[in-house]
Order: sequence, then C-alpha cells, then structure tokens
Amino acid sequence: MVDVRLAGIGMTSARTRDRLVQRLRDQGIANLSVLDRIRNVPRHIFVDEALGTRAYEDTALPIGFGQTISQPYIVARMTEALLEGGPLHSVLEVGTGCGYQTTVLAPLVDRLYTIERIEPLMIRAKERIKELGIRNVRFRYGDGIAGWKAHSPFDGILVAAAPLTVPEALIKQLKVGGRLLVPVGPEGEQELIRFTRKEQRVERESLGPVAFVPLLGGIA
Repeated sequence: MVDVRLAGIGMTSARTRDRLVQRLRDQGIANLSVLDRIRNVPRHIFVDEALGTRAYEDTALPIGFGQTISQPYIVARMTEALLEGGPLHSVLEVGTGCGYQTTVLAPLVDRLYTIERIEPLMIRAKERIKELGIRNVRFRYGDGIAGWKAHSPFDGILVAAAPLTVPEALIKQLKVGGRLLVPVGPEGEQELIRFTRKEQRVERESLGPVAFVPLLGGIA
C-alpha cells in the first residue's frame, strides 16, 4: 500500500518532482543516480507543512533555528561532485540540518556519519530518516568543525554550511584520495570548493559561487 504522505499529491506529486529533475538536468546535473534520488526523496516531509507546496521549487526554505533546507540544485551538485572519482565507502556530513541532504546521499555510499550542532534538528532528522527506512546513517549531536575522529579517515566529507576558512581537522580526517566538499567564505562571497587529498599535497578546485548559512562551532 502506497503511503500517500510520502508519495505526495498535487504540488508534491511525482509529476511535480519530475519537473524539478528536468530543471536540474537543464542546469547540468548528469549523474543518473543523483537525479533518481532527487526524484524519489519526499522533500516535502523535511519542511513545515505550511511550506509543503513549495517543497519541489528549486529554492532553499527555512526549517527553523536560523537554518534552511538547501536548494535541490545545490544538494544535487554537491552530491554529484562528491561522487566523482570513485565509490565512497565511509562519508562524513557536517550539518545534518533537516536531514534532506543526508537522505539524498545515504543510499549512494556504504556508511554515512552525520553531525548536527542543533539538537532539535538532529532529533527531527533522525525520525524522518528512520521513517524512510534508511539504515546506514549514524548520527551525532556535536560540533562539526572538529569532525568525527573516531570514524576517520573518510573517503568523503560534505559540509552543509560555510566556514570562513576550511577547518584543518576535516582535511586531516580525509583518506589519501578522499574528497572534501565545502562552501567557503563570508556571506555574499562564498564559493564551493572541492579539496582532494593526495600523498604529499591537497588539491583545491573551485566549483563556483554559492550561498549557505555560516558554519558555527559549539552546540546549541
């Protein structure tokens, strides 16, 4: 039996999701697995019911606590960029938020570790992800700037908020060959950077301008 709440109706229906996927294709997203996740993840359950009809617009939306659910294009772009270069077994996500990016990424990797500094958001995300039957995610309430050393090194790290400079701990927790996706810079001047750790150096590649909430330390 189809769960109507998850399947969606009207402005949250499969047809509306297909239109979003087509827009992402038009903007250059080519990874079919990523596009399939965007199509199938019920984004409307990650936002307040009052915003449900806007869930499949290609825009960020508020989720409370001064945070937002990321624009679908950005989620797809970051996921695609992280996956480029080979399979990912162990991945760290910094900034769980509502859990939408987590849900898109989780089935595309073997193990996903995710950290959130705002406890009510983490609790809500955990409930949603459990509801969707995803079982390869481990959650931590804590300061993402410090990473998650106990489970490092990681094949990939994705940061869903923008530090002014890249936290050194995250670079150190990458495997050789590992990739770090992070938006860097002050508001209005942020760019998405992909760092790849090599044996003797760290490569840096700009993937273009973005707009994220700032990455804050500590817990709330």
